[in-house]
Amino acid sequence: MIALLNGKVVSAENGYVVLDVGGVGFGLHVPVSLVLRAGEQTALHTYLQVRETALTLYGFAEPEEKELFELLLSVSGVGPKAALSLMGTLAPETLRRAILNGQADVLARAPGVGRKTGGAIVLHLKDKIKRYEGLAVRVSEDDADVIGALTALGFSIVEAQRALQQLDRDSAVSLDEKIRQALTYLGQ
Repeated sequence: MIALLNGKVVSAENGYVVLDVGGVGFGLHVPVSLVLRAGEQTALHTYLQVRETALTLYGFAEPEEKELFELLLSVSGVGPKAALSLMGTLAPETLRRAILNGQADVLARAPGVGRKTGGAIVLHLKDKIKRYEGLAVRVSEDDADVIGALTALGFSIVEAQRALQQLDRDSAVSLDEKIRQALTYLGQ
């Protein structure tokens, strides 16, 4: 089992990284939200998938991300591609919160993950993620609407979440004003 690789990034693009470790280039699939640049030194926690025809490595910046990825893979119907899509689209805290709160629609926003798969993830992982109960704060309807509006305008979910974190949390602010603030943050 390969648990950790520490080396120099040779190339990194579209969720795939080549890492030079002692003169050997390892190819790893990583969440698209993980930003690495050629030439920098990094350590990635890895998951090795063994199949009849291939050995595939997946890399994560933090051990908790790898653990969450493995939990997602334990759900019937969720393969590495869907799990990696979820990891690249939603921050680990947001992903855990959505599972704890039964918000399959939030999970379904990840590319390749539908409402049915999101529901299966919630059903199978809710009890396993109970140790993160302190995070069980429901995503507000306004926040979901802001993310929905921004993604409809062509922004990625990651960009929408970053903009959402910058918004005024005053409940008196209207939905339109929140969307305007988010667009301003995103440079529109």
